[in-house]
Amino acid sequence: MQPSFIFPSVRCGLEMAILNAIANAKGSNMLNILHPSINENNNCETSLNVQICALIDSNGSPTEVANVAAKLIEEGFSAIKLKVARRGDPMLDAAIIQEVRKKVGRKIIIRADANRSWTYEEAMKFSSLVKDCNLQYIEEPVQDEDNILKFCEESGLSIALDETIDNMQENPMEKLVKFTHPAIAAVVIKPSVVGGFENAALIAQWAYHMGKMVVVSAAFESSLSLSAYTQFSSYLEMLSLGTFKVLDNVAAPAIAHGLGTYRWLKEDVTPNPHFICRNPKSGFVEASVADASRFVRDFQVNKKVVSYVIVEEEVRQYQCRIELNNVSCSFEVRETGLQTNDNVLVFLHGFLGTGEDWINIMKTFSGSAKCISVDLPGHGKSILHGLEGVGDEPWLSLETVADILHELIHHIAPGKVTLVGYSMGARIALFMALKFGTKIKGAILISGSPGLNDKLSRKIRAAKDDSRASTVITHGLQLFVSSWYAGELWKSLRSHPHSSRIIASRLQHDDVQSLSQVLSGLSIGRHLSMWEDLPNCRVPLLIIHGEKDTKFRNIAQKMMKMLCSGLGSKHENGNAIHEVVEIPNCGHAAHLENPLAIIAAIARYLTKQ
Repeated sequence: MQPSFIFPSVRCGLEMAILNAIANAKGSNMLNILHPSINENNNCETSLNVQICALIDSNGSPTEVANVAAKLIEEGFSAIKLKVARRGDPMLDAAIIQEVRKKVGRKIIIRADANRSWTYEEAMKFSSLVKDCNLQYIEEPVQDEDNILKFCEESGLSIALDETIDNMQENPMEKLVKFTHPAIAAVVIKPSVVGGFENAALIAQWAYHMGKMVVVSAAFESSLSLSAYTQFSSYLEMLSLGTFKVLDNVAAPAIAHGLGTYRWLKEDVTPNPHFICRNPKSGFVEASVADASRFVRDFQVNKKVVSYVIVEEEVRQYQCRIELNNVSCSFEVRETGLQTNDNVLVFLHGFLGTGEDWINIMKTFSGSAKCISVDLPGHGKSILHGLEGVGDEPWLSLETVADILHELIHHIAPGKVTLVGYSMGARIALFMALKFGTKIKGAILISGSPGLNDKLSRKIRAAKDDSRASTVITHGLQLFVSSWYAGELWKSLRSHPHSSRIIASRLQHDDVQSLSQVLSGLSIGRHLSMWEDLPNCRVPLLIIHGEKDTKFRNIAQKMMKMLCSGLGSKHENGNAIHEVVEIPNCGHAAHLENPLAIIAAIARYLTKQ
């Protein structure tokens, strides 16, 4: 299974569970599984205790923050990290760093973390004020990744990569090659963000070969994860010793890892998470590998804070009959989320799909939105009734479907809605955004097109789709579906591990006669182009295409150019109203091939509305 098919945190959890299960079966621990030689030689060259870096949110005056830091040093922390770039003025952050250094002395390690919040100019202003504060490094000082190397050259400060590493879940070695600059002193690795221990180890090995520090960091996980991170940190320190020997370098002193987030948790999954404490021998706050191993072996759930009740998200399913201008359709409707929620998402599938295609994505957003999907006319369980038009022309059209959908949406969601459409559904969503601007709050178009510009192309395409529609009736749906998904457009989908199930689901339609009418009537060759309407669009559009879908990448870029021409503002990545997003590792059916990235893109879009 490709990494993009599951969340990085889930992959990390699965790897953690597998490693601990193997360790348990062998009467061992996770560290011994990662580094079997420990069993042969318990007198390892490195300590089996991991030093911990404390985390400070630098809200407060310089004196107040310095007093907090001093208290942590008294407790035994040998290193502290301060969050910066949250005040709007780098001078205020610099004043805090200066005061903390003055308070704790020169021997204590101080790190800063800007979380990519500063412009290059702001970061340089900060760096000029803290040059004498002996920072071990500053994490991610600049917003733009392209300015990292420039900051390294000009600032005189050492930096650490953090968010930059987070974005390297796939093929990290290919992306790390440009970060060999000696001023990049460290990489901060969150296993649950980079996609597990395998990926984390690959990144760490690269860092050691480049002579850089590796700091394992938690993303506010429970003690169960911290126990695994403790053993993984110890493993990496052993790995670093081996690397330095091979390279004939002097090994660096022990690293304080970013596992101090445990202090920020009010509750934990276990009642006794006590493997991080002050070591009476060293005097430092450390995590003991032996204690972490025992913690996992004897793990008990804190029943006061952990609930075992898992409630499956309810999907309400019903039929809704809509009549408009002598056309009647019984729509199959699915809903999730609160029925009273004013934030409404309406999902429109592509040709041969059904509303069921969206269920997993709908469930993701059901906590914050009312999510609705429908089987479009002729699809799934929706039944279409109407009078045929005059002559050979099909009576169904994009306009007819958009009008009747508008009526349906108004019936089940009286307020404004955001449309999410794929392929044919994206074309319908775009048409509705242009025609019903007072009803449509926003539109997310996945692999969609505004149509064909030239008349001859439309005529040829209409004839081709008419022929395909006849094939559906003459030779049956199964043969048609097999032929349809053999096309070049679906090459990426065919390599998906669930492709057989996805394609098989395309046979679940109750009204094949109407389905063929949709193929003919809603042909991209049968409706007028919407390209010329794009400059007038004021409904915010999120235009999504798959990385491997070259045809629709080009369409998306052309759409953005047309949209921007009407706003009088151009930008390669979009503007304040419209945006184009490329989904990695997928083709045309991006919502089926890489749903996690689609969910992330939709979530970002919704936060801007």
